[in-house]
Amino acid sequence: MSTRWERSDSMSGDARTRRTLGALLLAAVVAGPVGSLQAADDWNRFRGPNGSGVIDAMGVPSTFGPETNVVWEARVPPGYSSPIIDGDRILLTAFEDGQFVTLSLDRGSGRILWRSAVERPREENLDSRNHPAAPSVAIGPAGQVYAFFGEFGLVAYDREGGELWRHPLGPFNNVYGMGASPIVAEGLVLLPCDQQQGSFLLAVDAATGEERWRADRPEAKSGHSSPVLYDPPDGPLQVLVVGSFLLTAYDVATGEKVWWVGGLPFEMKSTPVMDGDTLYVHGFATPLNQPGRQVDVTPWSETIAAHDDDGDGLISPDEFPDERTRGFFDFVDLDTDGFLEEASWNYYRAAMASLNGMVAIRLGGSGDMTDRSVVWRYHRSVPQLPSPLLYEGVLYMINDGGIATSFEPETGEVIARGRIRGAIDSYYASPIAADGKVFFVSEMGKVAVVAPGGGFDVLALNDLRSPAYATPAIADGRIYIRTEETLWAFGQ
Repeated sequence: MSTRWERSDSMSGDARTRRTLGALLLAAVVAGPVGSLQAADDWNRFRGPNGSGVIDAMGVPSTFGPETNVVWEARVPPGYSSPIIDGDRILLTAFEDGQFVTLSLDRGSGRILWRSAVERPREENLDSRNHPAAPSVAIGPAGQVYAFFGEFGLVAYDREGGELWRHPLGPFNNVYGMGASPIVAEGLVLLPCDQQQGSFLLAVDAATGEERWRADRPEAKSGHSSPVLYDPPDGPLQVLVVGSFLLTAYDVATGEKVWWVGGLPFEMKSTPVMDGDTLYVHGFATPLNQPGRQVDVTPWSETIAAHDDDGDGLISPDEFPDERTRGFFDFVDLDTDGFLEEASWNYYRAAMASLNGMVAIRLGGSGDMTDRSVVWRYHRSVPQLPSPLLYEGVLYMINDGGIATSFEPETGEVIARGRIRGAIDSYYASPIAADGKVFFVSEMGKVAVVAPGGGFDVLALNDLRSPAYATPAIADGRIYIRTEETLWAFGQ
């Protein structure tokens, strides 16, 4: 058919970071080769090799479903994290019976190998599209499993599910809840923790869980983008993190800011993709961040003079001057005290001035590279949650409402734009690609398999008949898709 598109909680104590002797013994193997990226054919983090969503695999089926090309299906507890592949096993997280669960499944049969868990210590704000077990695990060189739960922190397990250490974090204040996934590089577990106040990028020792460095991110207020790695031709290995307004490059070894690019939207949730010396990322905040629809927010001095009716030097919800944006009050009330002070107001001004968009950015440099690194921007039908995909010379994005766009990546020229016929739905999973196929998974479990080239020619439409929010994974000719209660393995 060718269709055109129209683990138990046994550790106790008050120590911030807890570890076992086994973790210490692993120190030498955890680090891995200094400066090296993990094997390019491992789907060992969110979206696979360096977050790209692309892997070199052959024989991946186009047609599959509950009765078609099923290798196995496994009932799993609820969660939105993606399947992560490490050799002969698959790792998932879940939330069940008040516990944060990490699962290891046999990749050949779907049998659960181990289940380890930690108790939920608190409950935080969570957007309806988020989940207590949304971030995906990262895998270390010796098969260690690193899981992050926003309402707990980081926990590490060995290959058999034995707890190595835990590093409690939070509480956090993110209006959407936490969602970034950790990655592993140079013996460190790296995790962005963006929130309304006190955002930071954390590096902990992968063997012991002890903090190695922490980089403050004062500009970052909203979002949960997962990081990627950049190995420049000259200079140290860098971790790239997008957040409110900025893409920032940090030295992996020290946490020092190396360079940054401004001009991004104030909400960033997607994971960037890279090709050579160029990075592509998009962000969507509100419809009022579209060109021509922006709100002109007056400076603080003018606002307080005109609208501070009770003279307390603060702006309350009742004093908020603009009806169109009054609904954003909780988003910009950074200290959540029910009032806006000058710092929150200035953030509000900057947020409303930012533009939604897909941005192409040249990598590298030193210091502020904003005026020298932006190659092109595009502002229409930009996703909030699904990340972009770059495959066989075409850049793809699909927004939450199901409008897909393909680009010529060097110039930003649009190749095609529209809805995928037969799969008109909402989309929260990110697209992935392999074997000459691009896979789009919708909220209601429709999977459109599209030919490469940018034209959105549908090779097959598949219906899993269950909601799907997790981004799939691919390995050895099989595609692994998590739906509401099931992990599916499909293969020919």
